[in-house]
Amino acid sequence: MIGFTLNNEKIAYDGNPEKKLLGFLRNEKEITSPKDGCSEQGVCGACTVEINGKARMACTVKMRNLQDASIFTLEGIPENIRDIIAKSFVNEGAVQCGFCSPGFVMRTKVLLANNPSPTIEEIRKAIRPNLCRCTGYKKIENGVLAAATALKENKSVEIRKTDGKIGTSHPKYDAYETAIGKRDFVNDIKIKGLLHSALKFSDFPRAKVISIDASKAKKLDGVKQVFTAKDIPGQRTIGLIFRDWEVMISEGATTNYIGDVLAGVVATDEETARKAVELIEVQYEELQPVTDVFEALKDEITVHNRSNLLENCIIKRGNAKEAFAKSAFTTKGHYETQRIEHAFLEFEAAIGLPKDDGIEVISQGQGIYEDQRQISEILNINPEKVRVTLVPNGGGFGGKEDLSVQGHAALFAFLLQQPVKLSLTREESIRMHPKRHPVFMDIELGADKNGKLTAIKLRAVGDTGAYASVGTKVLERVAGHATAGYFVPVSDIEAKTVYTNNIPCGAMRGFGANQVSFAIEACIDELCEKGGFDRWQFRYDNALVDGLRTSTGQKVFGVGIRACLEKLKPYYENAKYSGIACAIKNSGVGNGMADFSDVKIHIKTENHILLEHGWTEMGQGVHNMALQTLCNELGIKPEIIEIRVDTNAEIKTGMTTSSRATALVGNAVIDASKKIRKDLEGKTIKDLAGNVYKGRWICDWTTKPGAKADEPITHYSYGYAAQLCVLDDKGNIDTIYAAHDVGKIMNPMLFEGQVEGAVHMGTGYALTEDLPMKEGRLISDKLRDCKVLRAHETPNIVVLGVEVKDQHGPYGAKGVGEIGLVPTAATIANAFFMFDGKRRTRLPMMRK
Repeated sequence: MIGFTLNNEKIAYDGNPEKKLLGFLRNEKEITSPKDGCSEQGVCGACTVEINGKARMACTVKMRNLQDASIFTLEGIPENIRDIIAKSFVNEGAVQCGFCSPGFVMRTKVLLANNPSPTIEEIRKAIRPNLCRCTGYKKIENGVLAAATALKENKSVEIRKTDGKIGTSHPKYDAYETAIGKRDFVNDIKIKGLLHSALKFSDFPRAKVISIDASKAKKLDGVKQVFTAKDIPGQRTIGLIFRDWEVMISEGATTNYIGDVLAGVVATDEETARKAVELIEVQYEELQPVTDVFEALKDEITVHNRSNLLENCIIKRGNAKEAFAKSAFTTKGHYETQRIEHAFLEFEAAIGLPKDDGIEVISQGQGIYEDQRQISEILNINPEKVRVTLVPNGGGFGGKEDLSVQGHAALFAFLLQQPVKLSLTREESIRMHPKRHPVFMDIELGADKNGKLTAIKLRAVGDTGAYASVGTKVLERVAGHATAGYFVPVSDIEAKTVYTNNIPCGAMRGFGANQVSFAIEACIDELCEKGGFDRWQFRYDNALVDGLRTSTGQKVFGVGIRACLEKLKPYYENAKYSGIACAIKNSGVGNGMADFSDVKIHIKTENHILLEHGWTEMGQGVHNMALQTLCNELGIKPEIIEIRVDTNAEIKTGMTTSSRATALVGNAVIDASKKIRKDLEGKTIKDLAGNVYKGRWICDWTTKPGAKADEPITHYSYGYAAQLCVLDDKGNIDTIYAAHDVGKIMNPMLFEGQVEGAVHMGTGYALTEDLPMKEGRLISDKLRDCKVLRAHETPNIVVLGVEVKDQHGPYGAKGVGEIGLVPTAATIANAFFMFDGKRRTRLPMMRK
């Protein structure tokens, strides 16, 4: 018997002494403020608790070491202290997705109990064990400082009240409940009679499956059923764009990567399900995988029964050969970017619930209507019989666009007619979901004697892995953003999307624009060196302005690149060692595909308005954008608005991607509000109780890159940016200045947080992050080895807002979620070159 106190309650534990405290808290005591973000790797800090006055990670502490211990979770610490810290976090913008927030709040509590007046360096040291993928840590550090001040002065803290209108730093929707661990994520949800499942993954990147023997697994006590591909009643292959992704690999078929699923076990608990998976015996005929994109292009080994070349996006404008021949200066080089993991703190989980002759799915995915479509195809039922309810997730960054566990959880629950949860481990998550594309680029760039760009030639090859995901769209962005924020009159561009037997690659923040930015910005600096041009002035002179064209030939308007450069100029002129880069990033999928959004606004009572939309909240603040737009249009109080995302609303929406949600949902809310305002003439909100208003906005006028068009319009909008990296005298990064044109700053606090988080991610992408593979296998599947930067490793970030109105965005707003990291790696690489004269051509720059 092990005796200890938990939140001042005496506990006598007689279970497995080797069990970890986190499992005991979450599964036996149903205390869910400590989160599991790393599957007991002791890496993320999301499970931080207080043990004997010290901050400890619950996932690393065994029950046998807790005799006479005093343990506190957020549920048990003094309410006033918890509230001061949590509310300070909310007011400072420290809560984005919020999955990591309870761990940071807990660590802050312990820090301030021992050091009431910490310096910023002491704060960074204290929070070093905790990871945040969203904020870039700056807002968290400010939250700690604000809490320290309030506690020292014995002052209470209240969440900032605003009118909720556009332009105010209205606190993030549901941020307080998230910060204290009261808002459930999918893995926190408890349902009576819930069964648990686990997946059997392929042991080889490419092998023929001879047989799958689950007989031993089925005999294990607690196992309800083992499912394989033959149990799927509908489609066995799915996909966002191309139907090529196997839900489960059947006997006689060939695996395509190590994340392919062969079987699924459902049991009374997760531990039993995982034990049963280990008992499944699979016989294979191992085959040689193709893992090099250039070898894959030879088609000697094909991943699918067709060419490995999925698409070649070609853009040609003018005669490049002739333009280069006439150029006074040219530069060319080969550049490579790496595969990286999204490292969202909440790994994948979903719950399937049988409903009559259909299914309900609780999802954390980035597109509930895409989930609905694909699940209905797997189950062979009408989409209307599939209800998908969104639980705002713990980070996505593009990595939760593709259907992962939602399909399997729905399938198992539907077949068993019992509720089933499927949760991956961190290792399984890294193994299964799509990553950022490695891209190999040969680029040539020219300029005339006056320092004006003349032509670009680019040959890019992207490794999309075993399945297409949205790989073709990523490489189309590489092509479409090849000239970055500059006007280049002549272009010869090809971007190839190639299948291999590596882990699939798909959407990730930046979506191709950041890869090509690394290459072209190095070339810009090379031209400046050859021609003796000032790096700032060259960029200013060549920057896009209204009426000029991108690499696709689209004329752009509302361009703020020069305004961004002007914001940077004083810092550039005062820096001894600095690198500079500009960026453009599309808003909207575009490329000939429609971008659209619908909303429904239910006037329940005068004090309760329900706003339904179809976009995924994953920390970026889309709920705030919808709420604040409604407040701005109708002048109502923000506290009476409830947000819901559920397919029962029947307002089909695409993926939450491409920095488009703010523009689309904002315009849809404005459209609905026009109808409400008309009905309010001579009336009050109370008089409209019971009414439902629908709003819609659609962009259906874009064209595919390379398509014949008199006036190509690849995207309805772009965001613009320029960044400056300043080094100290030792060549270390001191500060990154990020000037971003977002058209209209809808919420200054959230705007800053988005850019800071993106710059943090971009800095890690530049310096340390990598997910290497060898022969189709991961070198490591540990989160620690992904090398996400921590607070003490993150440079100073200064965000400089620019507002040049967009012609389509609500109030002139442009997307901001992705562009924050697009120029960052290039900015840093150029700064390093100015310090030591060495040109970096591969990422990450600090690779071993």
